[in-house]
Amino acid sequence: MKDILIVDGYNVIGAWRELNALREKDFESARDLLISKLAEYQAVTGWRVIIIFDAYLIPGKETKTRQSNVEVIYTKQSEKADQKIEGLIKKLKNVKTRIHVATSDMAEQWTVFSQGALRKPSRELIEEIKKIEYEIGDMIVNKLSEGKSSKISIDEATRAKLEKMRRGF
Repeated sequence: MKDILIVDGYNVIGAWRELNALREKDFESARDLLISKLAEYQAVTGWRVIIIFDAYLIPGKETKTRQSNVEVIYTKQSEKADQKIEGLIKKLKNVKTRIHVATSDMAEQWTVFSQGALRKPSRELIEEIKKIEYEIGDMIVNKLSEGKSSKISIDEATRAKLEKMRRGF
């Protein structure tokens, strides 16, 4: 079974304390950081990740890009993120695909659930990402500490012979 995670980007940013604070200062950086974190999530879980950003009030057509191997969709002017998410569920849902939707919007959670998708509250996704980041950090520390041991273990007789050779005896 293939898993797909569809993320309501601005909704998750709004629920994430650090990203929401960053959004107040630098909107684009908050968006880029979310994409980066979801790229790690995708790499660890193996899930396909699609992030939807609401461009409801911004003139223009829908834009699809790929950043850090994550699919990023900016909705067209007259379309809300919720509408795009619901359309994607209809398009992607089949017997071999399990779709998860990350949003804090309770009405949207019930709508996607009624369409056969699994709902994932933003808080739950944030906690999963933090856990993954912690595990990655832990693996890096373990690898670094393994690498510090550059000594080759040898028996005492060999060590004595090598010491004699080093001293020129």
